[in-house]
Amino acid sequence: MTAPEQKNSIQVIERMMRLLDVLSEHPDPVPLKTLALETGLHPSTAHRILAAMSASGFVERSDNGVYRLGIRLLELGSLVKSRISLRDTAMQAMLQLHQKTGESVNLGIRDGDEIVYVERTSSGRSAVRVVHIVGARAPLHVTASGKLFLAEDGPVKVREYARRTGLPRLTSTSIVSLETLEKEIDKVRRHAVAYDLDEVENGVRCIAAGIRDDSGSLVAGLSLSTPSERFNPDLAPIIRDTAEQISRALGYVPPIAR
Repeated sequence: MTAPEQKNSIQVIERMMRLLDVLSEHPDPVPLKTLALETGLHPSTAHRILAAMSASGFVERSDNGVYRLGIRLLELGSLVKSRISLRDTAMQAMLQLHQKTGESVNLGIRDGDEIVYVERTSSGRSAVRVVHIVGARAPLHVTASGKLFLAEDGPVKVREYARRTGLPRLTSTSIVSLETLEKEIDKVRRHAVAYDLDEVENGVRCIAAGIRDDSGSLVAGLSLSTPSERFNPDLAPIIRDTAEQISRALGYVPPIAR
């Protein structure tokens, strides 16, 4: 391919992307005149590119000459989604968080009334180490990640959880009353971060933030575990930022940006 041909091919791709971007911003089908105006393309140029995109299924043209995004994009989006692994997507960000803090980082998912740890990095910062074994389980109400899921459930389901489980005690600081749990969950909702203060294991504290998928559903909790003497609540923002980074990689778009 010669240099001018290569330049023209790149230019066509750029114009295709501009057309797709404009179509994505309109909830209803868009006339050719509007597409040309908003992309800065000549109507004949826009029409020619849209015809090629229609033939490939990236754009659909109705009988009255308006355009909308095509089903091919949905097919490709579904394929991309199916290939996104929560663990693989989260691991790089978990390692970066581990390097920044020197502490153990855990990825927990919900399984019924428990949190299951499916991935982790272990701390090598000092002789005092915190290691959550992959596959380990703990009740929702005593784990930082579990409290995120209870906050997502809402008050009625939290009361149902309390009745169903009896809020078992694991340590002297475990939450064992519904009133205390409701107050704790209210703080989680307000701050979008949760804590475990020696509630699963004496001498171990955690901070967690939620990870959401492209549908907005809470799919996991990202938690940082430290020995109690090294616990630093000021790390909450960096944990929340890391969880948001993973969420964006999974396709989540925060409400403000929608």
